[in-house]
Amino acid sequence: MTATTADVWLPFPAEEIDGLPEGLNYLFWDGEPDYPGDPADCAYYVVPYLKGPEIAVRPLASMSAVRVVQTLSAGIDHVEPGLALLHSGVRLCNAKGVHEASTAELTLALILASLRGLPGFVHGQDKEEWRSGFYPSLADKSVLIVGYGSIGSAIEDRLAPFECARVARVARSARTTARGPVQTLDDLPALLPEADVVILSTPLNPSTQGLVGADFLAAMPDGALLVNVARGPVVDTKALLTELESGRLRAALDVTDPEPLPAGHPLWHAPNVLITPHVGGSTSAFEPRAKRLLAAQLTRFAAGEPVSNVVTTTG
Repeated sequence: MTATTADVWLPFPAEEIDGLPEGLNYLFWDGEPDYPGDPADCAYYVVPYLKGPEIAVRPLASMSAVRVVQTLSAGIDHVEPGLALLHSGVRLCNAKGVHEASTAELTLALILASLRGLPGFVHGQDKEEWRSGFYPSLADKSVLIVGYGSIGSAIEDRLAPFECARVARVARSARTTARGPVQTLDDLPALLPEADVVILSTPLNPSTQGLVGADFLAAMPDGALLVNVARGPVVDTKALLTELESGRLRAALDVTDPEPLPAGHPLWHAPNVLITPHVGGSTSAFEPRAKRLLAAQLTRFAAGEPVSNVVTTTG
């Protein structure tokens, strides 16, 4: 099979995406029970967005000719369980460049809402109560970003005008950026006691699952704010609940473990916690950026050029 005869499965109708190359056979599939064609003929599979891991993985075992699996999320953990079903040499690409703006935007919203007490003001408005007083500011706070990829960098871009006292950065490997050094996970014990706000924007993988456990949380100073825009299982929910219920820490969470958070779960009503329902990337900014990414990726694919955003290759 050559690229010019390849089936491409898209979660958008092809006519809605400007700049798609000619010569590819575009089929629309957004997770419906019936497939749009024979999975064995699919060479480029774009995973339906926000449909869950079961749908994401369902066609993979039958995709004997697939060469690229493309997620529209920054994380790939929902697809990873199906990689063993694929033949060797399949490139798995993520959506770097799609979610940075909206996720960074929500991160700042969560920080400001939590620090400035906005949830309490909303409850006060419901009860017609005027809850004035002094509240923490982001200005003069020390911030630690755990997970300094493109989203972590976009978050720091948006922190710049807020007069933070310090921004520290942690990633899998150490490096130097224009804004300063990036340290490693091994440096967390020294960094956490100085962090007023800890932002989690790391991918979920074996090294980060349960990263934020009792020891991590205990190292954070009294009154510190934990912000999770990464994945729920990065945080040990039981350990976090212990800290929240004691009143020592506060949290702003766009992701939880379990997720969706079921009715009756104690995290819903824990003190000093703000929860949003995993909406970091699902904004009006998503579609235009996702469609631009797909047009660029498929143009490279049709021309026989290397695709971008390759996270791993099966082998």
